[in-house]
Amino acid sequence: MIKLAFLIRSLNYGGAQRQLVTLAKEVDKKYFDVTVLHFYSGGPVEKDLQDAGVKLICLEKQGRWELFSFFSRLVHHLKEIQPDILHGYLVVPNLLTICLKPLFPSIPMIWGIRASNMDLNHYDWTARLTFQLQCLLSPFTDLIILNSNAGKTYHLEHGFPANKMVVIPNGINTELFRPNSEARLKVRKEWGIAQDTILIGKVGRLDPMKDHPTFLKAAALLSQKQQNVKFVCIGKGEENYTAKLYKLTDELGISEKVIWAGARKDMPAVYNALDIATSTSSYGEGFPNVVGEAMACGIPCVVTDVGDSAWIVSDTGIVVPPKNPHTLTAGWISCLEINRDEIGVKARERIVEHFSIEHLVKQTQKTLESSSSSFH
Repeated sequence: MIKLAFLIRSLNYGGAQRQLVTLAKEVDKKYFDVTVLHFYSGGPVEKDLQDAGVKLICLEKQGRWELFSFFSRLVHHLKEIQPDILHGYLVVPNLLTICLKPLFPSIPMIWGIRASNMDLNHYDWTARLTFQLQCLLSPFTDLIILNSNAGKTYHLEHGFPANKMVVIPNGINTELFRPNSEARLKVRKEWGIAQDTILIGKVGRLDPMKDHPTFLKAAALLSQKQQNVKFVCIGKGEENYTAKLYKLTDELGISEKVIWAGARKDMPAVYNALDIATSTSSYGEGFPNVVGEAMACGIPCVVTDVGDSAWIVSDTGIVVPPKNPHTLTAGWISCLEINRDEIGVKARERIVEHFSIEHLVKQTQKTLESSSSSFH
C-alpha cells in the first residue's frame, strides 16, 4: 500500500482542484491510501472528497503571511501520516515540498504543474517571485507531472529538467459530462433562452488569463451580423476585474445579449444548454478542462490556440489565434455553418477515446508506483 499525500492551497472550484478530486477518488484504493492536505477551509469541492471517504486535513492557514506556525502544522501532520509520496499541486505547494525535503529525505517529492506560458505582468510580485523560485528549485524535485505538452515546452524553456518531466493529460468524466436534452431545456428556460436562439458560452473564472474582453468584443461583432444570438459567461472573479468586464459589456452595447451566470455547480447541464462553447484564453492554459467537458457533452468548441486546446479539439472544433475578436467571430460563424450535431458526436468520441478518467488514473498510478519503487 502506497501512502499518497496531496498538498494543495484551496479546494475552490477550478480545473486543478477538480483533477485532484478525480484522482483522489478514483485511484485504486487497494494500492493507494490517499490523504489531501489543504491550506484553507471552506472550499466547495471539499464535500466531494468527504462524500467519497477521502481523508482531508485542513492546515487552517491564517492568511498569506502566516508562515512559521503554518509550516510547523504541516510538518506535524506529515510526521503523523508518514506518506510514501508527497504530491504538490500548483506553485506554492510545489515550492513547499522542496522546503520539506531536508526533513523528509526518504519521501519522493512530486510537483504538479497545470499552466503553460503565464503572462506574469497581470499578477502581483509574489506570482513573479514564486515562478522564479520554481525555475530555480525545479532540479531538486523528484518528478514533475504536467497536464499539457504546451506546459512542458514552456517550462523546458525556463530551465526545468527534461529528465524529470512527464505529461499526463487531464481526464474527463464522460459519464457525468454527456449529452442531456432535458438538462439543456431546463437551463435554457432558467436563462430565458428560446429554443431557436443560438447560445454561445464561455466557462472560466473572471481573470485576465481567460481574456473575457476578446469574447465580449467578438460578441458585439457577431450581434451586428446575427440577431438570434446570446452569450453567457459562467464563472466568478475578483470584484474590481468583474466590474471592468461589466463596464465593457455596457460600452459595447451588448448588456441585453450577455448573461453573467456566476459560478455553477451543475456544469454538465450548463454545457448542454450551449450551442457553441468557447475558450478565449490568451496565455497560461495547460489542458483546459472546460474544452474537454464541453466536447464530452457533444458541444462543438471554438478555441484560441493556447496551451493544448488545439490538440484537444483536433478536427472536431475550430481553432483561432488569441486576442483577436475578428477571427473569433469568424470562427463562430464557421461553426454555425457546419453540422453541429455531427461535430458534437465526433467531439465526444475524441474525449472518450483519448482523455477519459481511466486514462488519467492508469497513467498516474503507473507513474507514482514507479516513482515510489525507484526511491525506496
